[in-house]
Parts: sequence; structure tokens; C-alpha cells
Amino acid sequence: MMNVHETAFIAPGAQVDPSVVVGPFCYVGGQVSIAAGTRLGPHVTIQGRTTIGEGNHFVGQCAIGGLPQDLKYAGEESALVIGDRNVIREFVTVNIGTAKGAWLTSIGSENLLMACSHVAHDCSIEDEVVLGNNVLLAGHVRVESQAIIAGGAAVNHFATVGTLAMIGGMARVMQDVPPFMIFEGSPGRVRGVNTVGLNRRGKDADTVRQLRDAYRRLFTDESPKMLAIQELEAEGKLVPETTRLLTFLRDMERGYQGRYRESLRRTEAGGEAS
Repeated sequence: MMNVHETAFIAPGAQVDPSVVVGPFCYVGGQVSIAAGTRLGPHVTIQGRTTIGEGNHFVGQCAIGGLPQDLKYAGEESALVIGDRNVIREFVTVNIGTAKGAWLTSIGSENLLMACSHVAHDCSIEDEVVLGNNVLLAGHVRVESQAIIAGGAAVNHFATVGTLAMIGGMARVMQDVPPFMIFEGSPGRVRGVNTVGLNRRGKDADTVRQLRDAYRRLFTDESPKMLAIQELEAEGKLVPETTRLLTFLRDMERGYQGRYRESLRRTEAGGEAS
């Protein structure tokens, strides 16, 4: 391979496309697969059962596919899958999944994981997500497409961050974050509609206006949230974004301490947290 630095080590069994650039002092484990056009900067470690798509850039000093930081992990053959055209910056850590989760940690395509961010076992990150510097995702977190999590925010295990949500810096995220909303504070709460993000994604004025009205009725009025949801649904003529918001909030209400995914775990375990 012409693009492998002389100080790098690629273990027997690794499947690395000839076009992949492997920088100085990198380590690629024997169960790793890396597709065309991906670049590994200096001191990148990729191990575990890890599959990486095309055109990714691992800038340097990141640790990808490491063992879960979970005392229940018993050495099971779980995995990590990363899509295409992601940028993984310095000192990012991403762990493989566990048997207690989905056996899989997954990262989609066209995401930016900034320096020192951490993606724990069994997390699921969709597409076009931004994790700021030092963002911490605990195990089993789901981040839906186009969400932005600003620097230093920490997300509780089993929480879901909705589509096009914006989480402010240093936020403490203990429950699900509704789509299209701004979420800030410690503990965090919904503060408004992510109008900047909606405008950048080309959402029309009627959509933004309806989401603002929904925010007012759902998060600032004193009436019970479920009643506000029912009233909005009864009025009809909802844009897809508002329908998605209401569905998300219904799931939250069914969740455990506001975390829908954790309620699924407890149901599967017969009512007990594993």
C-alpha cells in the first residue's frame, strides 16, 4: 500500500482499501474494514470489529472502536459501524456496542465530531450531526439527523436528541430533547424554537410559525402537555415537522423519566433496569 506511513501498523486480517491514507504511528486492528478515500492522521487507533465507509477523515490522536467503558461488558463480539464523509477530530473516542444494547454503535454520514468528544457504547448517531468540543454521550444515546450539540454538553444514557435540535454549551441533558427545539441549562430544558437551524435547512415561514405556536402551547402555557398535544392534533392541518414533534413528545410521556429509549429497555427486562 503506497499510502501507509512506515511507522504505521496494519494487523493481519484488516481490510483497508489501497486508496486509504494511513499516517504516522497509526494502528489498525485485524477486524477493521476501511473503504476508499478515508484518511487517518497521525496516532489514530482503530480497533475492534469496526467498519468504516468512504471519504472519512480521522484528523489525529483519536481512539475508534475501543472496548465499552461498561462493567457489564463481557467481551462479546459487538461492533462499530461508521458511514461516509465524516470528520473525526483530535482525541475523539468511540466505543463498540454491548450485548445489553443493540450489539452495535453506529455513526451515519457527513457528521462532525469535534475534539475530545466521546461516543459511548450502543450510541446511534444519524446524519449531518455536529458534536462540539468535549461533548459526552453516555451509553445508548440516540442523536437524530441535523442535531447540534454544543461544547461541553453531557447527555444522559438512553436519551434521544431529536432532529434539528440545538443543545447549548455545557448543558446537562437528563431527558429526551424534542426535535426543532433549543435546549439549554443545567439541568437543561426547552427554551425556544431552533429558528436559525430551520431557516438554514430551508423550512418555510408557515412551518416555523406553526412550530413557534406549538412551542408556546406546549412549553410555556400552564395547561397539561398531553392536553395541549390533543388540542393541536384535533385542530388538524399540521405540517410534518409539528406532527413529528407531537409524536416525539408522546413517546417522552411514555418514557422512563422522560427518556423513551430507557422505557423500552425496562420493558424488555420485565420491568427492571438492566
